[in-house]
Amino acid sequence: MKRIFGVLLLVLASFGPIFAELKTQVVEYKDGGTTLEGYLAYDDSVQGKRPGILVVHEWNGLGRYAKSRADQLAKLGYVAFAADIYGKGVRPESFEACKAESGKYYADRVMLRRRANAGLAVLRKNDLVDTEKIAAIGYCFGGATVLELGRSGADIAGIVSFHGGLDNPKPADAKNIKAKVLVCQGGADNFTLSSVPGFKKEMDDAKVDYQFISYKGAVHGFTNPDNKGTVPGLKYNAKADKASWKAMKEFLKNIFKS
Repeated sequence: MKRIFGVLLLVLASFGPIFAELKTQVVEYKDGGTTLEGYLAYDDSVQGKRPGILVVHEWNGLGRYAKSRADQLAKLGYVAFAADIYGKGVRPESFEACKAESGKYYADRVMLRRRANAGLAVLRKNDLVDTEKIAAIGYCFGGATVLELGRSGADIAGIVSFHGGLDNPKPADAKNIKAKVLVCQGGADNFTLSSVPGFKKEMDDAKVDYQFISYKGAVHGFTNPDNKGTVPGLKYNAKADKASWKAMKEFLKNIFKS
């Protein structure tokens, strides 16, 4: 009987990951007097400390899409924290409202960097995170944000921008980037194409360790299935989405392998 019980325990242990639960929670934090509301995700089947990934949302604020990416990262074994750049309850919906809200931060890079660093601080303080292994990824507005996080001198290992804004009013600040950088951009992204030469020059002049991948035919917002093409130049591309996610996974694996 004892032998049968022991075998049963071994069988159940072998199926441990099946019974693992993805843990998520809403996290309130502050930037000065502004309350922010982020989203934390991790897999409780992973033992001990693990790398942490900061996720930054698109120009419509922290919502379902950025949270889904945090969940995906958690399932890969990372602690993922989706930061809130705009503030609790600030979730613009219309094209005009999104443009206006994101424009506040493009016009004030100091505030943008501060909000990004506030999210990074929350991730860094999490007991499950190996603080020597932290990266930041972002989409569209979030891509611009994680690049600004790097330009602020943040001590992180990696930065991944998906169809992010590439323009920078202070190119010399690239010298502050300590992280390795991966930029995944649509080859037909008319929102950012004009900024590509200046961005590459900025990275080259500062001797940043970066990769720039251009996906032929992909336009802006190519990773988000919600982009149906109703807005000209903004459309999902399944092939580019899959390829860029694979590139990100390999990039993260390489920067954290030590």
